[in-house]
Amino acid sequence: MRTGLERLADGGLLELKGARVGLVTNPNGVDRSFRSAVDILHDSSAVDLRALFGPEHGVRGDAQAGAHVDSATDPKTGLPVHSLHGEITRPTPEMLDGLDALVIDMQDMASRYTTYLSTQLEVQAAADEAGIAVVILDRPNPLADIRLEGNVLDPAFQSFVGAHPITIRHGMTAGELGRLVAAERGWQEPAVVPLDGWRRTDWYDETGLPWVLPSPNMPTLETLTLYNGTCLVEGTSLSEGRGTTMPFRFIGSPSLDADALVDDLRARSLPGLAFRRVSFTPMFSKHAQALCHGVEAYVTDRDALDAAAFGLHLLHALRRHDPDFAWVQPNHDDRPFFIDLLLGSDRPRTMLDAGASPDEVMAGWADDQRAFAARRAPFLLYD
Repeated sequence: MRTGLERLADGGLLELKGARVGLVTNPNGVDRSFRSAVDILHDSSAVDLRALFGPEHGVRGDAQAGAHVDSATDPKTGLPVHSLHGEITRPTPEMLDGLDALVIDMQDMASRYTTYLSTQLEVQAAADEAGIAVVILDRPNPLADIRLEGNVLDPAFQSFVGAHPITIRHGMTAGELGRLVAAERGWQEPAVVPLDGWRRTDWYDETGLPWVLPSPNMPTLETLTLYNGTCLVEGTSLSEGRGTTMPFRFIGSPSLDADALVDDLRARSLPGLAFRRVSFTPMFSKHAQALCHGVEAYVTDRDALDAAAFGLHLLHALRRHDPDFAWVQPNHDDRPFFIDLLLGSDRPRTMLDAGASPDEVMAGWADDQRAFAARRAPFLLYD
């Protein structure tokens, strides 16, 4: 299997020959020999690489989650690095001046929540306004396309952790998503350098590609397999394990009744999951330096797991067993709760607060998934 970057390099970068290019990438934009897209394009005589654009965590991956990234000069190449995760999230006309094309090479995390997708769409929007080309070097969807998960985002709750009305687990590659969103928003269609040899049912560890952390808090594929569920804890007062060696695997707080939580989750017989009681002390983020008690989730059958459904059950259980449970308050009075942005609707939160069961909250999600499957079908590139 070859990525879009590897196919581009193997062909001598002829698709970009003579172009003045800006590159949107991060540390996992590498080939299987760990050579960066930055170096491949910069060292080529076929391409005039003029600028770099960095998403969350930066081009070189030196920023923690949520941290604003400043624009700077790349010390290795001397190229300007424009941050797209700070005060500016969309390339400005000044940043694009003199460019013929924007090339995007980032390994996304197969979730509606991830900001890499939001950055990609901001780049596509800016390129459309400026009349310059977009080229997406495609990479596999690491979770495999075996099911859709979650609801379709309500456009009223669109944000940087929910950039377009899609399901939580969408099963698409960056190139496919770029094509779908361009068509639905009336933008120019991006050029996609496609994968060679990838099947939709391939998990990342079946591709032969090296695992490079897609973000500082995504150490393993098992973590990513749980992420569409455990990320929802970010919308609560509990720790989602940031600041530990098991982010998005350890869930807890100082006040949580861990034994009752584990017994509750086990009694739900959630497919593909097992649980054990844990205690942990986050070094940063929520409950930093405080002893927390909670649960560690294990994936026992990744093909059976519906992580988004697990996330709803987890929220329901946490509300029952943590007396200090609270939804993370908005930074401003006119902003939705963060859980509403993650779930793309305030309906799940208000229903849980009113005593609804997870199944009642998820009623209608299957209809959303069928509708989205029909919407995405014309834009899929792989069998």
